[in-house]
Amino acid sequence: MAAARRLVGAARRVVALTGAGISTDSGIPDFRGPQGVWTKDPEAERLSTLDAYLGDPDVRRRAWRNRLESPTWSARPNAGHLALVDLERQEKLDVLVTQNIDGLHQEAGNDPQKVIEIHGTMREVVCMACGDRGPARPTLDRVRDGEGDPACRRCGGILKSATISFGQSLVAADLFRAERAVHRCDLLLAVGTSLGVYPAAGLVPLAAGHGAAVVIVNAEPTPFDDVADAVVHQPIGAALPAIIAAGP
Repeated sequence: MAAARRLVGAARRVVALTGAGISTDSGIPDFRGPQGVWTKDPEAERLSTLDAYLGDPDVRRRAWRNRLESPTWSARPNAGHLALVDLERQEKLDVLVTQNIDGLHQEAGNDPQKVIEIHGTMREVVCMACGDRGPARPTLDRVRDGEGDPACRRCGGILKSATISFGQSLVAADLFRAERAVHRCDLLLAVGTSLGVYPAAGLVPLAAGHGAAVVIVNAEPTPFDDVADAVVHQPIGAALPAIIAAGP
């Protein structure tokens, strides 16, 4: 951990890349970990597959019920999230790229303009036909009131959480902005991500290839541990605040 803290302390322009592991202390389970949603129920992965979602009303009904019952709605930012707010207050954080869809970085106090939600957000809903987009709450209220598969009230099209599903392209502008930030950073801090999902995982070798230091903080080993300048396999809620804390 000392090496990670030293590198972060010396950095002037940091890009943080976060994954599901940073939110587990907030009560939001990850997807691929030992107790992950998809590990325990492989069929649940279909709910995040675009073709299955668009083609099967039963999948949509289950997806909406899962969204309604998600622990995200009662979750609060934890010490890991707050540590990244501290990094921003130190004026070191350039951009925060998150694979998470829970919105907890913004709730913790990070500037929304610095946050790139590379996999979208579950806090909004989008129509797959007309593109109309808005807060998720009104649609979830319709599900709570008995609509299993609520349709767009503007055009009647299929509504979907504004997240990036398997088979769906990332927002090109978000990916470009993330890659541009990595090109100019002097340190990439990867936190709570398995680094197994592309193109987000590709930001790590991109940073290393441009001479930036790489620090990985994750409970489990990742495919890029051998690329990193420092690796910390400790609980994020304790490790990250210690790594980011200002001072000697």
